[in-house]
Amino acid sequence: MTDLSVIIVNYNVKDYLLNCLRSLEQRDDGVSVEVIVVDNHSADNSVEELEPLFPAVRWIALQDNLGFGRGNNEAIRYCNGRYILFLNPDTIVAHDTLNTMVRFMDANADVGMAGCKLLNADGTFQLACRRGFPTPWASFCKLFGLQAAFPKSPLFAKYNLTYKNVDETYAVDALIGAFMIGRTDVVRNLGGFDPAFFMYGEDLDLCYRVQQAGWKIMYVHSTSVVHFKGESTKRSSMNEVRVFYDAMEIFARKHFPNSRSFLVLMRAGIALRSFVEQIIRKRVEIAIALADMVFVLGSLLLATAIRFDSPFGFPDYAYPTVLIVVPLVALLSLIVMGEYVEYRPTVRRSLVGLLVAFLVLSSLMQFFKEFNFSRGVLLMTIGSAAIFYSLLRGTLAIRDIQRRRRRRRRVLLVGLTEGTASLISAMMMTEPGNTTIVGVVATEPAVGDDFAGFPILGSTQYIDKIILASNAQEIIVTDAKLSKSETIRLMKAGATARARVHIAEEYDTLVTSRIIAAVAGTGTSVQLTPLLRFRNRSAKRITDVVISLLVLLSNLPLLTLSTKKTLDRMRSWAAVLR
Repeated sequence: MTDLSVIIVNYNVKDYLLNCLRSLEQRDDGVSVEVIVVDNHSADNSVEELEPLFPAVRWIALQDNLGFGRGNNEAIRYCNGRYILFLNPDTIVAHDTLNTMVRFMDANADVGMAGCKLLNADGTFQLACRRGFPTPWASFCKLFGLQAAFPKSPLFAKYNLTYKNVDETYAVDALIGAFMIGRTDVVRNLGGFDPAFFMYGEDLDLCYRVQQAGWKIMYVHSTSVVHFKGESTKRSSMNEVRVFYDAMEIFARKHFPNSRSFLVLMRAGIALRSFVEQIIRKRVEIAIALADMVFVLGSLLLATAIRFDSPFGFPDYAYPTVLIVVPLVALLSLIVMGEYVEYRPTVRRSLVGLLVAFLVLSSLMQFFKEFNFSRGVLLMTIGSAAIFYSLLRGTLAIRDIQRRRRRRRRVLLVGLTEGTASLISAMMMTEPGNTTIVGVVATEPAVGDDFAGFPILGSTQYIDKIILASNAQEIIVTDAKLSKSETIRLMKAGATARARVHIAEEYDTLVTSRIIAAVAGTGTSVQLTPLLRFRNRSAKRITDVVISLLVLLSNLPLLTLSTKKTLDRMRSWAAVLR
């Protein structure tokens, strides 16, 4: 009987899988090992290219991406080892790791599953490699930041156990699926991973069931594995954050079904974290919007003081309405013009937005005569705000220009064509000190890992994640075969990441000069199609909601008469509307 069966579930990380398998080959002798690779229908020719290099490995090529847990379950039935090691393909195993873990399991008969120390590529410790269960309290502390605020507290840091020494061996609640060794009979008796989890959460669930069956879960510090965390999800089209929180909800419903307050708190924590992430991503635009509102408010008080000899010279009933409405109308007017949400704030759009605000406020003064105190005050307010807006945006524009001059532009090319290779050569000759080509994106499955000396980062199917992961600032599309819908999707992804998109579907000297000039900041780039702009998407959403409400209200009498379960039917309609 084999000592250890190693199961690796692969998806689009051929380069990492190659290094992982090589590290397994270079292990110390003393433990008999079989390796099983389950390929979740990768698009990078993983099986075709790597199977000839590792004839001793058992390869299972699936026709669909079944996810992490179900992929492992496919291999469990073929295991002949006393122990099963679940191993991620984006790991590098130390030469002594397998021996150390098998000897530990042999010496501790009460341990059902164990994991070792996982390190990031820079040598830092990965907190997720030993964890507590996401109980209501532990989840609350993690989601609402108490763990981050008090990492050394056993009360608040139960989820990631940050209060424990990473250089000691001890019992834990759960391990990470990137490296977990368990007894084969225990894993099989428990049915392997729960197929309800696609990715994330299945490792927690299995560890929970192992403990419920009376076995210990141990963290072993004496050996380590390098884990390039998140490489598989970077090359997939899924939203890993959404999948992670969905997995946490499945876990909570399965193991804490009677704790409704826990589910409510979890959803609140998820919403809060998402909100904070959006705030951080838009922090510059939010800061500018707040500064703009302060400018308008200050301009209003200044104009009132000039006209009425007091900054609060309006009648008492006008306050605080005037102080709220005027800055709010100015803010909404600029949003309508695309400021803050679609584009970097500019002088031109801000001035047009203030003009719109002036017209709206003038109209409101005509409708609400009791607030029609002075058109001169309104005109001075808008004029002063225009000066402040121009100074602020002009200063920011100068700063951005200076930053661009000092910083190399990160360029991502889309398409494996002759034009791409020629464009790369031209850019290296004319702009070697100002640009960094971060890689190339294929428009269809590609053979090999690089093109013209630069890495192939994936296909356009995953363009959103590739742009974010590479931190690309300029995207050049060179493949004329790319469909218009794919081009529009790529443009939207670029706009979301604040990256400029350039189209170079034909290659000649003129096109090359135009693209290089655009990347350098002296030319023009493709703008986001109008249908994808925030204001137009918002207008469409409002129209959808209004029409839906009208349809719902017009059908209410018929709905009430058609069924005795009116309340249930109303809930269904409300759900559809929501």
